[in-house]
Amino acid sequence: MAALCVATAATAYLGLSAAIFSAMSGSQPGPYMDEIFHVPQAQKYCNGSFLEWDPKITTPPGLYAFSLGLLSPLGWMLGLPPSERCSPTLLRLTSLLFSLGNFYTLYLLTCRLNSDMKLSTPQQLLQALSLALLPVLYFFSFLYYTDAGSTFLALLAYLMCAHGRHGAAALVSLLALCFRQTNVVWVAFYAGIVVCQELDRAWEEQRSKKDVSPSDRRAPSLWQSWLQLLRFGLQWLRSPEAMWRALAPAWPYALPLGAFLAFVVANDGIVLGDRASHQACLHFPQFFYFLVFTLAFSSHLLLSPTRLRDSALALRRHPAAALALGALGCLLVWRFTYVHPYLLADNRHYTFYLWRRALGWHALARFLPVPAYLFAGWVLSEALRAKSPFWRAGFAVCVTAATVPQRLLELRYFILPYLVLRLNAPVPSVPHLLVEAALHLAVNLATVHLFLHRTFQWPDSADLQRFMW
Repeated sequence: MAALCVATAATAYLGLSAAIFSAMSGSQPGPYMDEIFHVPQAQKYCNGSFLEWDPKITTPPGLYAFSLGLLSPLGWMLGLPPSERCSPTLLRLTSLLFSLGNFYTLYLLTCRLNSDMKLSTPQQLLQALSLALLPVLYFFSFLYYTDAGSTFLALLAYLMCAHGRHGAAALVSLLALCFRQTNVVWVAFYAGIVVCQELDRAWEEQRSKKDVSPSDRRAPSLWQSWLQLLRFGLQWLRSPEAMWRALAPAWPYALPLGAFLAFVVANDGIVLGDRASHQACLHFPQFFYFLVFTLAFSSHLLLSPTRLRDSALALRRHPAAALALGALGCLLVWRFTYVHPYLLADNRHYTFYLWRRALGWHALARFLPVPAYLFAGWVLSEALRAKSPFWRAGFAVCVTAATVPQRLLELRYFILPYLVLRLNAPVPSVPHLLVEAALHLAVNLATVHLFLHRTFQWPDSADLQRFMW
Protein backbone atom coordinates (compact mmCIF):
# COMPACT_ATOMS: atom_id res chain seq x y z
CA MET A 1 0.00 0.00 0.00
CA ALA A 2 2.81 2.40 0.92
CA ALA A 3 4.59 1.63 -2.36
CA LEU A 4 1.41 2.43 -4.30
CA CYS A 5 1.04 5.76 -2.46
CA VAL A 6 4.64 6.67 -3.20
CA ALA A 7 4.28 5.76 -6.88
CA THR A 8 1.05 7.79 -7.15
CA ALA A 9 2.63 10.83 -5.47
CA ALA A 10 5.75 10.59 -7.65
CA THR A 11 3.61 10.34 -10.79
CA ALA A 12 1.59 13.40 -9.78
CA TYR A 13 4.78 15.31 -8.98
CA LEU A 14 6.32 14.35 -12.31
CA GLY A 15 3.14 15.24 -14.21
CA LEU A 16 2.98 18.71 -12.67
CA SER A 17 6.69 19.24 -13.26
CA ALA A 18 6.48 18.07 -16.87
CA ALA A 19 3.66 20.54 -17.60
CA ILE A 20 5.63 23.45 -16.12
CA PHE A 21 8.79 22.28 -17.89
CA SER A 22 7.02 22.24 -21.23
CA ALA A 23 5.61 25.73 -20.72
CA MET A 24 8.91 27.27 -19.60
CA SER A 25 11.06 25.62 -22.26
CA GLY A 26 8.53 26.49 -24.95
CA SER A 27 8.49 30.12 -23.88
CA GLN A 28 12.26 30.37 -23.33
CA PRO A 29 13.93 27.84 -25.66
CA GLY A 30 17.33 29.51 -25.51
CA PRO A 31 19.68 29.91 -22.52
CA TYR A 32 18.59 32.43 -19.90
CA MET A 33 20.48 34.10 -17.04
CA ASP A 34 23.32 31.86 -15.81
CA GLU A 35 22.39 29.31 -18.46
CA ILE A 36 24.36 31.46 -20.91
CA PHE A 37 27.45 30.09 -19.13
CA HIS A 38 26.30 26.57 -18.22
CA VAL A 39 24.72 25.53 -21.53
CA PRO A 40 27.68 26.39 -23.81
CA GLN A 41 30.08 24.73 -21.36
CA ALA A 42 27.99 21.54 -21.32
CA GLN A 43 27.85 21.61 -25.12
CA LYS A 44 31.64 21.82 -25.24
CA TYR A 45 31.77 18.65 -23.17
CA CYS A 46 29.24 17.00 -25.48
CA ASN A 47 31.50 17.89 -28.43
CA GLY A 48 34.55 16.41 -26.68
CA SER A 49 36.20 19.76 -25.90
CA PHE A 50 37.07 18.97 -22.29
CA LEU A 51 39.95 21.44 -22.01
CA GLU A 52 37.92 24.54 -22.90
CA TRP A 53 36.58 26.35 -19.84
CA ASP A 54 34.56 29.53 -19.43
CA PRO A 55 36.37 31.68 -16.82
CA LYS A 56 33.02 33.10 -15.65
CA ILE A 57 31.92 29.73 -14.26
CA THR A 58 32.56 29.40 -10.53
CA THR A 59 31.57 25.75 -9.90
CA PRO A 60 33.27 22.44 -10.84
CA PRO A 61 32.24 20.53 -14.00
CA GLY A 62 30.21 17.78 -12.32
CA LEU A 63 26.93 18.91 -13.88
CA TYR A 64 28.38 18.94 -17.39
CA ALA A 65 29.97 15.52 -16.99
CA PHE A 66 26.68 14.09 -15.74
CA SER A 67 24.78 15.64 -18.67
CA LEU A 68 27.28 14.14 -21.10
CA GLY A 69 26.94 10.69 -19.55
CA LEU A 70 23.14 10.87 -19.62
CA LEU A 71 22.35 12.66 -22.87
CA SER A 72 24.92 11.14 -25.21
CA PRO A 73 23.51 7.59 -25.02
CA LEU A 74 19.96 8.94 -24.84
CA GLY A 75 20.49 11.02 -27.97
CA TRP A 76 22.08 8.05 -29.72
CA MET A 77 19.08 5.84 -28.89
CA LEU A 78 16.69 8.54 -30.14
CA GLY A 79 18.68 8.92 -33.35
CA LEU A 80 19.56 12.56 -32.72
CA PRO A 81 22.60 14.04 -34.46
CA PRO A 82 25.46 15.00 -32.09
CA SER A 83 24.67 18.71 -32.48
CA GLU A 84 21.19 18.20 -30.98
CA ARG A 85 21.99 15.84 -28.12
CA CYS A 86 22.83 18.67 -25.74
CA SER A 87 20.27 21.30 -26.67
CA PRO A 88 19.13 23.63 -23.86
CA THR A 89 15.86 21.73 -23.53
CA LEU A 90 17.53 18.34 -23.16
CA LEU A 91 20.09 19.76 -20.75
CA ARG A 92 17.26 21.10 -18.60
CA LEU A 93 15.84 17.59 -18.47
CA THR A 94 18.74 16.66 -16.21
CA SER A 95 17.51 19.21 -13.66
CA LEU A 96 14.00 17.77 -13.90
CA LEU A 97 15.38 14.28 -13.30
CA PHE A 98 17.26 15.52 -10.23
CA SER A 99 14.09 17.21 -8.99
CA LEU A 100 12.23 13.90 -9.00
CA GLY A 101 15.20 12.38 -7.19
CA ASN A 102 14.98 15.13 -4.59
CA PHE A 103 11.35 14.30 -3.90
CA TYR A 104 12.04 10.60 -3.38
CA THR A 105 15.20 11.18 -1.33
CA LEU A 106 13.34 13.62 0.92
CA TYR A 107 10.68 10.96 1.44
CA LEU A 108 13.29 8.35 2.37
CA LEU A 109 15.03 10.78 4.71
CA THR A 110 11.75 11.66 6.39
CA CYS A 111 11.10 7.97 7.01
CA ARG A 112 14.61 7.28 8.25
CA LEU A 113 15.04 10.29 10.54
CA ASN A 114 11.63 9.68 12.10
CA SER A 115 11.79 5.90 12.29
CA ASP A 116 10.98 6.00 16.00
CA MET A 117 7.81 8.03 15.33
CA LYS A 118 4.54 6.58 14.13
CA LEU A 119 4.12 8.70 11.04
CA SER A 120 1.51 7.75 8.49
CA THR A 121 2.48 7.32 4.85
CA PRO A 122 0.44 10.41 3.81
CA GLN A 123 2.29 12.44 6.46
CA GLN A 124 5.67 11.25 5.19
CA LEU A 125 4.75 11.92 1.57
CA LEU A 126 3.29 15.35 2.30
CA GLN A 127 6.45 16.32 4.15
CA ALA A 128 8.56 15.24 1.17
CA LEU A 129 6.23 16.96 -1.28
CA SER A 130 6.20 20.22 0.65
CA LEU A 131 9.99 20.27 0.90
CA ALA A 132 10.49 19.30 -2.76
CA LEU A 133 8.13 22.14 -3.73
CA LEU A 134 10.21 24.69 -1.82
CA PRO A 135 9.83 27.52 -4.36
CA VAL A 136 13.47 28.55 -4.57
CA LEU A 137 14.53 24.94 -5.20
CA TYR A 138 11.61 23.89 -7.37
CA PHE A 139 11.88 26.82 -9.80
CA PHE A 140 15.43 25.87 -10.76
CA SER A 141 14.29 22.37 -11.62
CA PHE A 142 13.28 23.80 -14.99
CA LEU A 143 16.53 25.58 -15.84
CA TYR A 144 20.03 24.26 -16.40
CA TYR A 145 21.51 25.26 -13.05
CA THR A 146 23.54 23.26 -10.53
CA ASP A 147 20.98 23.58 -7.72
CA ALA A 148 18.81 20.52 -8.36
CA GLY A 149 21.74 18.15 -8.90
CA SER A 150 23.84 19.57 -6.08
CA THR A 151 20.91 19.28 -3.67
CA PHE A 152 20.12 15.73 -4.75
CA LEU A 153 23.65 14.47 -4.19
CA ALA A 154 23.97 16.25 -0.84
CA LEU A 155 20.67 14.74 0.31
CA LEU A 156 21.63 11.30 -0.98
CA ALA A 157 24.88 11.48 1.01
CA TYR A 158 22.82 12.46 4.07
CA LEU A 159 20.56 9.45 3.51
CA MET A 160 23.57 7.12 3.32
CA CYS A 161 24.95 8.70 6.50
CA ALA A 162 21.61 8.29 8.29
CA HIS A 163 21.68 4.57 7.42
CA GLY A 164 25.22 4.24 8.77
CA ARG A 165 26.72 3.58 5.33
CA HIS A 166 29.49 6.10 5.76
CA GLY A 167 31.72 4.74 2.99
CA ALA A 168 28.92 5.20 0.46
CA ALA A 169 28.10 8.60 1.97
CA ALA A 170 31.71 9.68 1.51
CA LEU A 171 31.74 8.63 -2.16
CA VAL A 172 28.44 10.41 -2.87
CA SER A 173 29.79 13.46 -1.03
CA LEU A 174 32.75 13.46 -3.39
CA LEU A 175 30.31 13.63 -6.31
CA ALA A 176 28.40 16.43 -4.57
CA LEU A 177 31.62 18.43 -4.35
CA CYS A 178 32.02 18.02 -8.12
CA PHE A 179 28.72 19.87 -8.55
CA ARG A 180 29.29 22.62 -5.99
CA GLN A 181 32.36 23.01 -3.82
CA THR A 182 30.43 24.68 -0.97
CA ASN A 183 28.85 21.27 -0.29
CA VAL A 184 31.99 20.64 1.77
CA VAL A 185 30.13 22.29 4.65
CA TRP A 186 27.56 19.48 4.62
CA VAL A 187 30.21 16.79 4.22
CA ALA A 188 31.67 18.13 7.47
CA PHE A 189 28.18 18.10 8.95
CA TYR A 190 27.70 14.41 8.12
CA ALA A 191 31.06 13.62 9.70
CA GLY A 192 29.98 15.69 12.68
CA ILE A 193 26.80 13.63 13.04
CA VAL A 194 28.94 10.52 13.52
CA VAL A 195 31.06 12.29 16.12
CA CYS A 196 27.96 13.68 17.86
CA GLN A 197 26.54 10.18 18.28
CA GLU A 198 29.63 9.14 20.26
CA LEU A 199 29.63 12.40 22.23
CA ASP A 200 25.96 11.92 23.09
CA ARG A 201 26.68 8.44 24.44
CA ALA A 202 29.62 9.72 26.47
CA TRP A 203 27.59 12.62 27.83
CA GLU A 204 24.70 10.40 28.83
CA GLU A 205 27.13 8.10 30.63
CA GLN A 206 28.59 11.07 32.48
CA ARG A 207 25.15 12.37 33.48
CA SER A 208 24.02 8.93 34.64
CA LYS A 209 27.10 8.68 36.88
CA LYS A 210 26.06 11.94 38.52
CA ASP A 211 22.68 10.36 39.38
CA VAL A 212 20.62 13.07 37.70
CA SER A 213 16.95 12.83 38.61
CA PRO A 214 14.46 12.13 35.78
CA SER A 215 12.89 15.57 36.24
CA ASP A 216 16.25 17.20 35.45
CA ARG A 217 16.88 15.08 32.35
CA ARG A 218 14.48 17.02 30.17
CA ALA A 219 15.81 18.97 27.20
CA PRO A 220 17.92 21.87 28.53
CA SER A 221 17.40 25.50 27.63
CA LEU A 222 19.52 27.13 24.96
CA TRP A 223 21.87 28.77 27.48
CA GLN A 224 22.15 25.61 29.57
CA SER A 225 22.94 23.64 26.42
CA TRP A 226 25.82 25.91 25.50
CA LEU A 227 27.27 25.91 29.02
CA GLN A 228 27.03 22.12 29.27
CA LEU A 229 28.51 21.78 25.81
CA LEU A 230 31.47 24.01 26.69
CA ARG A 231 32.17 22.22 29.97
CA PHE A 232 31.96 18.75 28.43
CA GLY A 233 33.97 19.82 25.38
CA LEU A 234 36.86 21.02 27.51
CA GLN A 235 36.91 17.70 29.33
CA TRP A 236 36.76 15.83 26.02
CA LEU A 237 39.67 17.79 24.55
CA ARG A 238 41.85 16.82 27.51
CA SER A 239 41.33 13.12 26.77
CA PRO A 240 43.10 11.88 23.58
CA GLU A 241 41.52 8.45 24.02
CA ALA A 242 38.00 9.92 24.12
CA MET A 243 38.77 12.11 21.11
CA TRP A 244 39.97 9.15 19.06
CA ARG A 245 36.95 7.07 20.07
CA ALA A 246 34.63 9.83 18.79
CA LEU A 247 36.55 10.73 15.63
CA ALA A 248 37.51 7.26 14.40
CA PRO A 249 34.04 6.24 13.06
CA ALA A 250 34.02 9.34 10.84
CA TRP A 251 37.20 8.39 8.99
CA PRO A 252 35.50 7.71 5.57
CA TYR A 253 34.68 11.41 5.29
CA ALA A 254 38.41 12.15 5.22
CA LEU A 255 38.29 11.23 1.50
CA PRO A 256 35.99 14.05 0.31
CA LEU A 257 37.35 16.51 2.88
CA GLY A 258 40.93 15.72 1.85
CA ALA A 259 40.01 16.00 -1.83
CA PHE A 260 38.48 19.40 -1.15
CA LEU A 261 41.61 20.62 0.63
CA ALA A 262 43.75 19.39 -2.26
CA PHE A 263 41.49 21.26 -4.69
CA VAL A 264 41.75 24.48 -2.68
CA VAL A 265 45.54 24.25 -2.62
CA ALA A 266 45.81 23.44 -6.33
CA ASN A 267 43.25 26.09 -7.29
CA ASP A 268 44.64 28.67 -4.85
CA GLY A 269 41.12 29.28 -3.57
CA ILE A 270 37.61 27.84 -3.44
CA VAL A 271 36.03 29.61 -6.41
CA LEU A 272 37.02 28.49 -9.91
CA GLY A 273 36.22 31.56 -12.02
CA ASP A 274 34.97 35.15 -11.70
CA ARG A 275 36.83 35.51 -8.40
CA ALA A 276 36.53 39.29 -8.32
CA SER A 277 32.75 38.97 -7.92
CA HIS A 278 32.86 36.09 -5.42
CA GLN A 279 35.10 37.24 -2.61
CA ALA A 280 34.43 35.88 0.88
CA CYS A 281 33.53 38.24 3.70
CA LEU A 282 31.89 38.20 7.13
CA HIS A 283 28.33 38.96 6.08
CA PHE A 284 26.66 38.05 9.39
CA PRO A 285 23.19 39.32 8.40
CA GLN A 286 23.06 36.42 5.92
CA PHE A 287 22.45 34.18 8.94
CA PHE A 288 19.52 36.40 9.92
CA TYR A 289 18.14 36.28 6.38
CA PHE A 290 18.29 32.49 6.53
CA LEU A 291 16.28 32.46 9.78
CA VAL A 292 13.51 34.58 8.27
CA PHE A 293 13.60 32.59 5.02
CA THR A 294 13.11 29.34 6.95
CA LEU A 295 10.29 30.73 9.02
CA ALA A 296 8.57 32.20 5.97
CA PHE A 297 8.51 28.86 4.16
CA SER A 298 7.52 26.84 7.24
CA SER A 299 3.89 27.77 7.60
CA HIS A 300 3.27 25.33 10.46
CA LEU A 301 5.71 27.43 12.51
CA LEU A 302 4.66 30.83 11.19
CA LEU A 303 0.90 30.26 11.42
CA SER A 304 0.85 29.02 15.01
CA PRO A 305 -0.74 31.39 17.57
CA THR A 306 1.01 29.51 20.35
CA ARG A 307 4.37 30.62 18.96
CA LEU A 308 3.52 34.27 19.50
CA ARG A 309 2.23 33.56 22.99
CA ASP A 310 5.26 31.50 23.96
CA SER A 311 7.68 34.06 22.54
CA ALA A 312 5.96 36.82 24.52
CA LEU A 313 6.30 34.72 27.68
CA ALA A 314 9.98 34.07 26.94
CA LEU A 315 10.52 37.80 26.40
CA ARG A 316 8.84 38.56 29.72
CA ARG A 317 10.99 36.00 31.55
CA HIS A 318 14.29 37.08 29.99
CA PRO A 319 14.08 40.79 29.05
CA ALA A 320 17.80 41.44 29.67
CA ALA A 321 18.85 38.57 27.39
CA ALA A 322 16.44 39.76 24.68
CA LEU A 323 17.82 43.30 24.87
CA ALA A 324 21.40 42.00 24.73
CA LEU A 325 20.64 39.84 21.70
CA GLY A 326 18.82 42.73 20.04
CA ALA A 327 21.81 45.00 20.59
CA LEU A 328 24.15 42.34 19.21
CA GLY A 329 21.90 41.91 16.18
CA CYS A 330 21.92 45.65 15.51
CA LEU A 331 25.69 45.73 15.86
CA LEU A 332 26.13 42.90 13.36
CA VAL A 333 23.71 44.52 10.93
CA TRP A 334 25.50 47.87 11.28
CA ARG A 335 29.07 46.65 10.89
CA PHE A 336 28.71 43.59 8.67
CA THR A 337 26.04 44.31 6.06
CA TYR A 338 27.37 44.09 2.52
CA VAL A 339 25.60 45.07 -0.68
CA HIS A 340 26.89 43.21 -3.73
CA PRO A 341 26.85 45.17 -7.02
CA TYR A 342 24.86 42.31 -8.59
CA LEU A 343 22.09 42.89 -6.06
CA LEU A 344 21.70 46.52 -7.12
CA ALA A 345 22.17 46.02 -10.86
CA ASP A 346 19.90 43.14 -11.87
CA ASN A 347 16.18 43.89 -11.65
CA ARG A 348 15.23 40.39 -12.88
CA HIS A 349 15.74 38.87 -9.43
CA TYR A 350 13.24 39.13 -6.59
CA THR A 351 16.06 39.97 -4.19
CA PHE A 352 16.58 43.24 -6.10
CA TYR A 353 13.11 44.36 -5.03
CA LEU A 354 13.46 42.86 -1.56
CA TRP A 355 16.49 45.03 -0.95
CA ARG A 356 15.21 48.10 -2.74
CA ARG A 357 11.78 48.19 -1.10
CA ALA A 358 12.39 46.57 2.28
CA LEU A 359 15.97 46.50 3.49
CA GLY A 360 17.72 49.20 1.48
CA TRP A 361 15.21 52.00 1.00
CA HIS A 362 16.64 53.94 3.98
CA ALA A 363 19.83 53.71 6.04
CA LEU A 364 17.82 52.69 9.11
CA ALA A 365 15.54 50.23 7.32
CA ARG A 366 17.96 47.33 7.68
CA PHE A 367 17.62 47.56 11.49
CA LEU A 368 13.83 47.29 11.54
CA PRO A 369 13.69 43.48 11.01
CA VAL A 370 16.00 42.75 13.99
CA PRO A 371 13.03 41.78 16.24
CA ALA A 372 11.85 39.44 13.45
CA TYR A 373 15.33 37.89 13.33
CA LEU A 374 15.21 37.25 17.07
CA PHE A 375 11.71 35.78 16.86
CA ALA A 376 12.71 33.51 13.95
CA GLY A 377 15.82 32.38 15.80
CA TRP A 378 13.82 31.58 18.94
CA VAL A 379 11.14 29.65 17.02
CA LEU A 380 13.66 27.57 15.09
CA SER A 381 15.75 26.82 18.17
CA GLU A 382 12.57 25.58 19.88
CA ALA A 383 11.79 23.42 16.85
CA LEU A 384 15.19 21.72 17.25
CA ARG A 385 15.05 21.49 21.02
CA ALA A 386 14.80 17.70 20.99
CA LYS A 387 18.20 17.44 19.28
CA SER A 388 21.30 17.15 21.42
CA PRO A 389 23.30 20.33 22.13
CA PHE A 390 26.21 18.87 20.16
CA TRP A 391 24.00 18.43 17.11
CA ARG A 392 22.56 21.93 17.45
CA ALA A 393 26.00 23.48 17.87
CA GLY A 394 27.31 21.64 14.82
CA PHE A 395 24.30 22.65 12.75
CA ALA A 396 24.66 26.31 13.78
CA VAL A 397 28.34 26.26 12.80
CA CYS A 398 27.54 24.68 9.41
CA VAL A 399 24.76 27.16 8.64
CA THR A 400 27.11 29.99 9.54
CA ALA A 401 29.83 28.56 7.30
CA ALA A 402 27.38 28.08 4.42
CA THR A 403 25.82 31.56 4.55
CA VAL A 404 27.98 34.17 6.27
CA PRO A 405 30.96 34.21 3.83
CA GLN A 406 28.62 35.00 0.92
CA ARG A 407 28.59 38.69 -0.03
CA LEU A 408 25.62 38.37 -2.40
CA LEU A 409 22.09 38.08 -1.01
CA GLU A 410 21.07 34.94 -2.92
CA LEU A 411 18.18 32.82 -1.62
CA ARG A 412 19.57 29.67 -3.25
CA TYR A 413 22.29 29.58 -0.59
CA PHE A 414 19.58 28.76 1.96
CA ILE A 415 18.18 25.66 0.26
CA LEU A 416 20.28 22.94 1.91
CA PRO A 417 20.35 24.50 5.40
CA TYR A 418 16.56 24.82 5.20
CA LEU A 419 16.05 21.20 4.14
CA VAL A 420 18.39 19.84 6.82
CA LEU A 421 16.63 21.88 9.51
CA ARG A 422 13.16 20.80 8.41
CA LEU A 423 14.16 17.14 8.16
CA ASN A 424 15.36 17.22 11.76
CA ALA A 425 12.48 19.23 13.20
CA PRO A 426 9.25 17.47 14.27
CA VAL A 427 7.12 16.56 11.26
CA PRO A 428 3.99 18.75 11.16
CA SER A 429 0.49 17.34 11.19
CA VAL A 430 -1.26 16.41 7.94
CA PRO A 431 -3.48 19.56 7.93
CA HIS A 432 -0.42 21.79 8.43
CA LEU A 433 1.44 19.98 5.67
CA LEU A 434 -1.51 20.31 3.32
CA VAL A 435 -1.60 24.07 3.92
CA GLU A 436 2.16 24.36 3.51
CA ALA A 437 2.26 22.31 0.29
CA ALA A 438 -0.64 24.34 -1.12
CA LEU A 439 1.14 27.60 -0.28
CA HIS A 440 4.36 26.40 -1.87
CA LEU A 441 2.46 25.29 -4.97
CA ALA A 442 0.70 28.66 -5.19
CA VAL A 443 4.01 30.54 -4.92
CA ASN A 444 5.52 28.29 -7.59
CA LEU A 445 2.63 28.84 -9.97
CA ALA A 446 2.77 32.61 -9.39
CA THR A 447 6.53 32.56 -10.02
CA VAL A 448 6.11 30.60 -13.25
CA HIS A 449 3.33 32.96 -14.33
CA LEU A 450 5.58 35.98 -13.83
CA PHE A 451 8.41 34.26 -15.70
CA LEU A 452 6.18 33.42 -18.65
CA HIS A 453 3.84 36.38 -18.93
CA ARG A 454 5.40 39.43 -17.25
CA THR A 455 8.34 39.93 -19.56
CA PHE A 456 10.02 43.29 -20.06
CA GLN A 457 12.94 44.79 -21.96
CA TRP A 458 15.98 46.82 -21.05
CA PRO A 459 16.55 50.02 -23.03
CA ASP A 460 19.89 48.78 -24.38
CA SER A 461 18.80 45.23 -25.28
CA ALA A 462 16.24 43.68 -27.61
CA ASP A 463 16.07 40.47 -25.56
CA LEU A 464 13.07 39.71 -23.38
CA GLN A 465 13.84 39.79 -19.66
CA ARG A 466 12.00 37.62 -17.13
CA PHE A 467 11.50 37.71 -13.38
CA MET A 468 12.96 34.87 -11.34
CA TRP A 469 14.35 33.97 -7.95
